[in-house]
Amino acid sequence: ADRGVRAVILTGAGGHFCAGADISEFKTVRADAAMGAAYDESVRHGTQSLIDLPKPTIAAIAGYCIGGGVALALACDFRVAVAGARFGIPAARLGIVYSQLECESLIATVGVTAAKRILFGAAQIDAAEAARIGLIDRLAEGDPVDAARDFAKPMAQNAPLSIAGMKTVVNALAAGKTKERHGAIEAAIETALNSEDYREGVRAFGEKRPPRFTGR
Repeated sequence: ADRGVRAVILTGAGGHFCAGADISEFKTVRADAAMGAAYDESVRHGTQSLIDLPKPTIAAIAGYCIGGGVALALACDFRVAVAGARFGIPAARLGIVYSQLECESLIATVGVTAAKRILFGAAQIDAAEAARIGLIDRLAEGDPVDAARDFAKPMAQNAPLSIAGMKTVVNALAAGKTKERHGAIEAAIETALNSEDYREGVRAFGEKRPPRFTGR
């Protein structure tokens, strides 16, 4: 909610992004279909909250990005990874099905055929292959968080309400939900046009200077 925050970076600890769910606890928290549904709903809520965040989100990835970790990375708008990062979705080896929301995000990012190969094969791929198929947007060197900050800089200079509104539109188009989201889309357009930032952007353009956006 802080207007001073122009982008959000999600990363992991200990040299890894996310190793996925703790499979050892599945016997107690995901023992049957009913428990699995409750488990998946909790995961869906967290993932959807990240998707709906009205600011640019960037996953900064090093080390392992596996299973639910891939879902978290896909919930972000962009993914930056460093050499040595490893990606994989082992659902087929565990006898479970990757959720609809997670599959939608994967297909939207890499396409149907690559998504099937990742899901059906359950094999890990390296960062170079992830970049080749579009799973990551930038393959960087050094600290992935520094690389993500550099990636975010051009966005951070632009109008936050404009970005938030366009994220609403693009996400609705990608999900085929423009009818359901029509009210939110119209509200986002109206909010931007009524904003101080809109007036500042037009004024700055006329004065041939960089705009100073405040998110209001």
